[in-house]
Amino acid sequence: MKPILVTGGAGFIGSNFVPYFCEKYPNYHIINLDKLTYAGNLDNLKECNKMSNYTFIQGDICDRPLIEKLFQEYDIHGVIHFAAESHVDNSIKNPSAFIKTNIEGTFNLIDVAFRHWMAGPNKTKSGYENCRFHHISTDEVYGTLGQEGYFSESTPYAPNSPYSASKASSDFIVRAYHHTFGMNVTTSNCSNNYGPKQHHEKLIPHIISKALSEQPLPIYGKGENVRDWLYVLDHCKAIDLIYHTGKSGETYNVGGHNERNNITIVKTICAILDKKRPRKNGQKYEDLITFVQDRAGHDFRYAIDATKLETELGWKAEETFDTGIVKTVEWYLK
Repeated sequence: MKPILVTGGAGFIGSNFVPYFCEKYPNYHIINLDKLTYAGNLDNLKECNKMSNYTFIQGDICDRPLIEKLFQEYDIHGVIHFAAESHVDNSIKNPSAFIKTNIEGTFNLIDVAFRHWMAGPNKTKSGYENCRFHHISTDEVYGTLGQEGYFSESTPYAPNSPYSASKASSDFIVRAYHHTFGMNVTTSNCSNNYGPKQHHEKLIPHIISKALSEQPLPIYGKGENVRDWLYVLDHCKAIDLIYHTGKSGETYNVGGHNERNNITIVKTICAILDKKRPRKNGQKYEDLITFVQDRAGHDFRYAIDATKLETELGWKAEETFDTGIVKTVEWYLK
């Protein structure tokens, strides 16, 4: 079996990707490395426990001796790198954790991979010709948009939070290892993901949780900030496609063409809950909405142009927001 190292596979996107990937590719041995911070949850990987091509290892991507040991022990032939600190609010409170994990951790991974797969710059070792490092990033590296326009792969980087700055740095490290050393790398920058298994700190599960416990539903500012929402399984399929068929050294933007502002998201969730689990007092969940002080440096709008991924690799989002949000709410209710 071909050994593939997946980092951060117990996080939100990773725990959706790993079961999908293990089932689709029984000839791959998936080694899932996760530190199990507050955002990692092994309960989200229960379906993998009986899979013979799956191994879980608890560990930190900042622990270089551990990374070196894993490459030697399992003879890693591919890396799909999810592991990251990802919550903007937390990056404002504690930037150092983001700098360490997202920058130093990514450097450790790609440098160890380089030394395991290559004998030097542009010299691949025999048997490692098809090894690839895929790096998962975010549209937040591009900064913010006004009312119009979209982020493309050629949009200049302009990160505005410690989180997005650390992810931009990690993108550049991966880029440098391709251009300097000739490593086989790909990068994807995705829009806001939603779906099953997401940590409750994020907007959609946070609102669902607050609503079900009859607590105020907090919305930053006036709720006018716009995001392009992508159903998590569509993102997983895009990563699969890029990893296997993307061009080395290229970046691919992944977006769902589902722009919504925050107040619309919250009201949509409230309407679904009104139907599926009405409040006992007969009132609407929307009555719980409350507006709070805006986040520092809050980007106004993100929107992805995924034309390159769609035309060159044939990817297309299968889930619309209207269908995906219902599936998501139903998952949390269960």
